Amino acid sequence: MQNKNRRGRWVSVFEQLALNTEVLVKELNTSTVAFADSIECKRISSRRCALSLSLALSVVRPVHYCKVENFCVLIAVSCSGTTFTWDSPLRETSQSDRAREGEAGRQRRKTMAVVASAPGKVLMTGGYLVLERPNAGIVLSTNARFYAIVKPLHEEIKPDSWAWVYTDVKLTSPQLSRQSNYKLSLKNLTLQTVSSSDSGNPFVEHAVQYAVAAAHAKFDKNNKDELHKLLLQGLDITILGCNDFYSYRNQIEARGLPLTPESLAALPPFASITFNAENPTGECKPEVAKTGLGSSAAMTSAVVAALLHYFGVVNLSLLLTDSSGLDVVHMIAQSAHCIAQGKVGSGFDVSSAVYGSQRYVRFSPDVLSSAQVAVKGMPLDDVIVDILNGKWDHERTKFSLPPLMSLLLGEPGTGGSSTPSMVGAVKKWQKSDPQNAQETWTKLSELNSTLERQFNLLSKLAKENWDVYKRTIDRCIPLKSDKWIELGTDPREEVVVKALLGAREAMLGIRNLMRSMGQAAGVPIEPESQTRLLDATMGMEGVLLAGVPGAGGFDAIFAVTLGDSNQNLVKAWSLLNVLALLVREDPRGVSLETGDPRTAGIMSNISSVRIE
Repeated sequence: MQNKNRRGRWVSVFEQLALNTEVLVKELNTSTVAFADSIECKRISSRRCALSLSLALSVVRPVHYCKVENFCVLIAVSCSGTTFTWDSPLRETSQSDRAREGEAGRQRRKTMAVVASAPGKVLMTGGYLVLERPNAGIVLSTNARFYAIVKPLHEEIKPDSWAWVYTDVKLTSPQLSRQSNYKLSLKNLTLQTVSSSDSGNPFVEHAVQYAVAAAHAKFDKNNKDELHKLLLQGLDITILGCNDFYSYRNQIEARGLPLTPESLAALPPFASITFNAENPTGECKPEVAKTGLGSSAAMTSAVVAALLHYFGVVNLSLLLTDSSGLDVVHMIAQSAHCIAQGKVGSGFDVSSAVYGSQRYVRFSPDVLSSAQVAVKGMPLDDVIVDILNGKWDHERTKFSLPPLMSLLLGEPGTGGSSTPSMVGAVKKWQKSDPQNAQETWTKLSELNSTLERQFNLLSKLAKENWDVYKRTIDRCIPLKSDKWIELGTDPREEVVVKALLGAREAMLGIRNLMRSMGQAAGVPIEPESQTRLLDATMGMEGVLLAGVPGAGGFDAIFAVTLGDSNQNLVKAWSLLNVLALLVREDPRGVSLETGDPRTAGIMSNISSVRIE
């Protein structure tokens, strides 16, 4: 009887929700309901319940999972003219239930949007060297993430759809105000552009084709039939990149705002990229200035991860207990990214986007020979089988900055650099002067290893004696580095200080060799303007080291600071006309998100339903 009363109370709440089209805050005994805008009750019954909340936003996100004894209701927010409905049975889903794949899982995904994300990166060491085995690079993943939202394009499968040889794919990039429509061949799994507001997005296009082909390769006949049904509903894909991937200096300066992180934070999330109306041809082109965080790799990895989870090839919700699905995501994302950019790169950017911060040694390029042949006509099905069964010999070891250290990025406002052209120039120099090139390569490799060892030592010292480590770091924060050695009166503190100075000296040596290599190759790996900025940065209190990430050039610089000294660096950079970004190290790789990231700003204004 008590359960019946509680269920009746739910029904009463839902009826009130359905009647109200404005902001509703209604007390029901000890229960409070608060939602925004128009609310439509789709179905009410004693056994199952589904509630659709339509908000004036282009979002789809689960809001809350409520449980009244054994009565469960999942409330969802939906809009853009599409209603998504989730039904929950009269039981709480266990972890083993959620882990179970197969037809039931794929049926649920037909009505749910899948949102996956992947991080941007900072290659701290290994620029250029990481292109060749066995040289290693240290790459940090960041909290700047690319999101991919995948959902059905059509709510239902039309009766004649089984005769179709193509299905529809829609790609939307709200930040660029772009939409592309494709036909996906259900026979050879290739995309054909139907209409597009631009020249298309080769990274997403290859991600779609390779992810669909991977599902075909991994599934048996029954699962392929289910995949076919899912594909007949079409694919609606939306891509969103955090603001930190792009330069917004022009917008901030145009508004008369200071060059501070607070000004960046005041921009709306996933802000539109401005268009350049002064193009000589008269055609508006998007402003493409970026900060060098690896947007294409993060975007490709996010799209591949979202699609593979949507199809049921991998289960991203189990990453904490089973990371094998990431290996599939990695292989497909690497393949799609390499073919999209027209060459087999080192792959460190995709690897960090999938797995997170790491020490990385590249895979042998031959593992993607089939993918390169596919461009010339090899069936995609065969290509994917070769890729999935290939000998992926890359090496990765988890890595993160030692405790009490922070990563900070600063944008100098010089527009970024073209990595491919710089890499090409360095390779040309290697061929023209092999002896000097090899000597430089060897010295750089040794210094990169030295920096890695010093970081690992600092992490070890922090773990073995936290109090001494923290006390030493705290004493170094208000001082410039040339004063740190005076702090080593205690032998245990002296070990920490020497490791700090060892890391710093290694980075200074790396910078010197990278400058020399750039001068020899005729490319600005560390341009004079960046050198002045980096020298000034490393001369500030509490700064351990600074450098130009990856291939160098005019992209954002990075600094590693001690404790809370990053706030002082932010202020100093602002005086030097450098915009400190909101980027920080985040060791996570690919992640399954709970919903559309654009709803984050409104979720705090929506209270959960509570029945006591």
